Amino acid sequence: MSEAVFPGGHIAEDGEFAGWSYWQGDPFETRSGPFYTQREEDGSFVCAFRAEERHMNGAGFMHGGCLLTFADYALFSIATDELAGDMAVTMNLSGDFLDSAQNGQLIEARGEVTRAGGRTIYVRGLVTADGKSVLSFTGIIAKVRRKG
Repeated sequence: MSEAVFPGGHIAEDGEFAGWSYWQGDPFETRSGPFYTQREEDGSFVCAFRAEERHMNGAGFMHGGCLLTFADYALFSIATDELAGDMAVTMNLSGDFLDSAQNGQLIEARGEVTRAGGRTIYVRGLVTADGKSVLSFTGIIAKVRRKG
């Protein structure tokens, strides 16, 4: 069995994303997704999920809130190495909608850490639907201390 790409993560055992990591530590993301992550050969991360009817808005396109929730998930996956197991929160998330996503499409996110140091990590990325760009995003995450 593979090892999860991030601390506390789990490995999907079956289905389209068998072998990919997923996180169950955030009830909202679990309900919205599930979203999956795997490390690519070059060491970077790719996040993915399959668009379903429940992710669509009233017009039949993927809801913008779903895309932004996925981008927020991707921030933390992309920054996994810099986080080194630390807890963190989103300080800022900005996105530009580029096109629509449809039911049944493979939704993926890739990106890079543009700066990391101290308690803040800056990330930028791109969400695609079957390879078509649908959302560009940038975000800042801050490491936090656990209470207790």
